[in-house]
Amino acid sequence: MNSNVPTKQCQYGADCYRVNPVHFREYSHPHIENVLAKASSLKDVKIPDTLNINKSVFEEQLKIVSKLFPSLSSEPNHNPEKKVKIDDNRSSPTPLNMPTASTSNAEPKASSSSTSTSKNSIDALFAERRARMQAAQREKPAPAPAPVQPAPPQSVPEPASNSSNTGISLQQSLPRDINSYFPVVAPRGRMAEKLAAAAPYNFFLTTITASKPTHTEPLSITFQELLDASLGQLESSVQMNFMVDIGWLLAHYFFAGYENVPLLVLYGDETPELKMVSKKKPNVTAVKVDIKTPFGVHHTKMGLYGYRDGSMRIVISTANLYEDDWHNRTQGLWVSPRLPAVPEGSDTNYGESVTDFRANLLAYLEAYKLPQLQPWIARLRKTDFSDIKVCLVASVPGGHVNTPKGPLWGHPRLGHLLAQHAAPIDDTCPLVAQSSSIGSLGPSPESWVLAEIMASFRKDSAPVGIRRQPGFRMIYPSYSNVRQSHDGLLGGGCLPYVRNTHVKQEWLKDYLHQWCSRTRHRNKAMPHIKTYCRWSHRGLYWFLLTSANLSKSAWGVYNKTGRFEKPLRINSYEIGVLFLPKLMLDENFFPMDGNKKHPAFPMPYDVPIVPYAPEDTPFLMDYLTQ
Repeated sequence: MNSNVPTKQCQYGADCYRVNPVHFREYSHPHIENVLAKASSLKDVKIPDTLNINKSVFEEQLKIVSKLFPSLSSEPNHNPEKKVKIDDNRSSPTPLNMPTASTSNAEPKASSSSTSTSKNSIDALFAERRARMQAAQREKPAPAPAPVQPAPPQSVPEPASNSSNTGISLQQSLPRDINSYFPVVAPRGRMAEKLAAAAPYNFFLTTITASKPTHTEPLSITFQELLDASLGQLESSVQMNFMVDIGWLLAHYFFAGYENVPLLVLYGDETPELKMVSKKKPNVTAVKVDIKTPFGVHHTKMGLYGYRDGSMRIVISTANLYEDDWHNRTQGLWVSPRLPAVPEGSDTNYGESVTDFRANLLAYLEAYKLPQLQPWIARLRKTDFSDIKVCLVASVPGGHVNTPKGPLWGHPRLGHLLAQHAAPIDDTCPLVAQSSSIGSLGPSPESWVLAEIMASFRKDSAPVGIRRQPGFRMIYPSYSNVRQSHDGLLGGGCLPYVRNTHVKQEWLKDYLHQWCSRTRHRNKAMPHIKTYCRWSHRGLYWFLLTSANLSKSAWGVYNKTGRFEKPLRINSYEIGVLFLPKLMLDENFFPMDGNKKHPAFPMPYDVPIVPYAPEDTPFLMDYLTQ
């Protein structure tokens, strides 16, 4: 029909429910293209009376195809998609129909209803998902009638007799069978048992849809399991993230039986649905976290869960709250033990962890200066954190100087903790960094990585003296890694590193290593996880799981000019947890192979790591336009 339209047809045909422009650039949809071809403009399109999918989804698909292939109709090729800030790289070209991503932290747009530009966007909040479920229901054989049985405690609640006061009614939008909505569903009621078995590390990876071994792996979890009733009866919760597909998130709460439980969402990436959801769902409060600097983003990924018995739980992860990040991407999560309320009349210091986790978390939350967080700050002060053995490592935007207790944020904070608690480390032991994006690092390794990052990350508790500079290694997927992924080149959609940045720091290739995770059945699941660690043949000295990519915006950079500027400048919100063997096991190392005394630390990738071959190149977002 048109030379620009892809020749490969979408396998779902007229049942296709996607609203991601990348999908329509890759696959042809004749039923949409034919409708556009018959109209002189998009305004004149006649929508068929018989549609296989929701009408609002079809209208969105028409807009996308008409913009991608304007010759199909005479509609002007506008591009209303939001542009995300670029870190130290404002002039870099943005690949067509791909997210404009910060080379430090910003992430690709969700392929969900968040791309909708409909004025009445709240009405289409669940439209794509409803279409997806309807398609799944048509493909499933009709079940045989079954006798009605009493609903178990974990069953989905019955629809309310009068839903007019609840705004969006999820019961009207979702099927009662959770298996037709989420691709991987774990058995109910077992998460507390799984968490207990994961001690002492409590470190999980997300399940991978296309890798069946991960569906039953003890250290793999789904988002739904974070809401499992075995962890506690939820009273209220907070979800803090960069990108949030509110329809996907609320569906999880619905199936867990918490549709009307108070939920506070702090997010970085604006969507029409998030702006309007509070009007339709009174129990949901959505607040955009504004950042003054144009290079910063709210990149933190953390959940606070408050239970009816007064206890709490903290979850820190690397995953955005939308479907793709929990589908075929490797993500990491740390799930805290259940944290009871402190006894009435206790001293204010009662219940602090050996790592000062509570004080550091309170300082982090107070940095937001948001009234919506004040009830949670008050609750945290009355929560017992003594069972937590990890350290909090966070970043908040602004200029920072050291406090009497040492640095609070960024890479100096990590260095301070290592100097206090890490066993002496042989200088031949390299730092291994691994992230899903890479910032503008400077024209040479000495510009920032060796001068600042290594100066902090190399620290340990050995007496100060003359030391060799440890080696530096960087795990970042190569083009060949992404090409063989579960989603092909589209698997690189979570890796927003662009050519315009890479050509300014080609020295980095000498430090790059492949993504390999055969042991964890994730070799083809591209990593959105971010980790930093050091190990030798003796064991793992320390391990950091964090939202922070290797970038100045995330970790901070010292100001070297100006008399009145603060010495450390950070642009983004980030948060992570540091595992230190001295504090967790009273040992100098985490075992990497396991022993009779302690389980092996669950590394997310294979060790030893594999360097790039001479012909390898890091995956660049630009490849998705070629």
